[in-house]
Amino acid sequence: MAAKPPTDELKKLSVSEGGANGKAATAANGAKNGDAAEHSGEDSDDDADDQIVEPAPGAAKKKKNKKKKPKKKKKAPTAQTDPPSVLMSQLFPNNTYPKGEEVEYKNENSYRTTNEEKRHLDNLNNDFLVDYRHGAETHRQVRQWAQKNIKPGQSLIEIAEGIEDSIRRLVGHDGLAEGDAKVAGVGFPTGLNLDHIAAHFTPNAGNKTILQQSNVMKVDIGVHVNGRIVDSAFTMAFDPMYDNLLAAVKDATNTGVKEAGIDVRLGELGGYIQEAMESYECEINGTTYPIKSIRNLSGHTILPYSIHGTKSVPIVKSSDSTKMEEGDVFAIETFGSTGNGYVHDEGEVSHYALRSDAPKVDLRLSSAKSLLNVIKKNFSTIPFARRYLDRLGQEKYLLGLNNLVQTGIVEDYPPLLDKKGSYTAQFEHTILLRPTVKEVISRGEDY
Repeated sequence: MAAKPPTDELKKLSVSEGGANGKAATAANGAKNGDAAEHSGEDSDDDADDQIVEPAPGAAKKKKNKKKKPKKKKKAPTAQTDPPSVLMSQLFPNNTYPKGEEVEYKNENSYRTTNEEKRHLDNLNNDFLVDYRHGAETHRQVRQWAQKNIKPGQSLIEIAEGIEDSIRRLVGHDGLAEGDAKVAGVGFPTGLNLDHIAAHFTPNAGNKTILQQSNVMKVDIGVHVNGRIVDSAFTMAFDPMYDNLLAAVKDATNTGVKEAGIDVRLGELGGYIQEAMESYECEINGTTYPIKSIRNLSGHTILPYSIHGTKSVPIVKSSDSTKMEEGDVFAIETFGSTGNGYVHDEGEVSHYALRSDAPKVDLRLSSAKSLLNVIKKNFSTIPFARRYLDRLGQEKYLLGLNNLVQTGIVEDYPPLLDKKGSYTAQFEHTILLRPTVKEVISRGEDY
């Protein structure tokens, strides 16, 4: 889920030599963790062999003795279904979830791989790693199913709900009982962003949009287990005309993932990303477009129950000297565009989140009070969509929701658009800067 640095921060940026847009972005602070906001088997049929003992003459008849066959044990599932429905905990018993891609640190941090102290620190993080690997494998299985099954002609509602319902089935939490969605489930609303819409769009109830053959769709999926959010995205296009656009952004994201590590300065990392992105161009309908990094979008750290942490990863070169640190969790996401390389807010809002630093406000609107209670109990600071309120049975809540936004208790995230007629793409991975290695937790065979 994209982070958007504030506009005034853009004025502080250094100028990149030879970049297509000549601008740079600075990291922005995100939200803190979600704690503070809380205070504002079927049995098989048994066949039996009847053994009848003939009574002796004059003796009373004995009852029939039935021998029961032993019950057949159900075999544990060993493969996922289509659509996904088998619990991750059944496919991977005893928390044996697959590791992500482990990459050893380089240069002055190369000692970390074998250092006993660092290995001990790593072993202390077992619950953290189990939760993240659980979420990451859920993400991989759901997105790979989506990649095979999403086709032009489907509605965006159908696509979004197919992804989100699959996530809920795989983690075993449907999110309907009070507080269930806070245990595990959808990490943020599924982004289905078409063409010049770069981020923060998911269909609200009643949306009639149908995916077309000519569309370029960014699919941004979040999964969380105990508030540990895996944030990873990919782009789908059905016309090879857009291949270079997708290749540019995938290369930029992989460059960011490769160069990221402990003690790396974020501004320099942005430069590597921009250089990779803007080395591409794309011919669309006979016109050649340079691929530009969208300079006012960025990656970000992820905190427990908070998708946007306190550090941002620019995707253009900047003077930001903030360093990546041991223990950080980063979403390395990049966006490329054939347009201006700059996005603005526009359109109907679908994404919301309770602010961790929400002010204490005396709410006078009763609908706002009751809705705030629902949000706290069901989502905490995990972002949610209007559709999630609908499935909880909430009705006529828009007035109260808008009041919570106006008072600063809830943050809204409008869709982010480049100029109309342009095309944008996104790829994203979540990385863990563990004491011993960098783990690209969301890496899969697909990307």
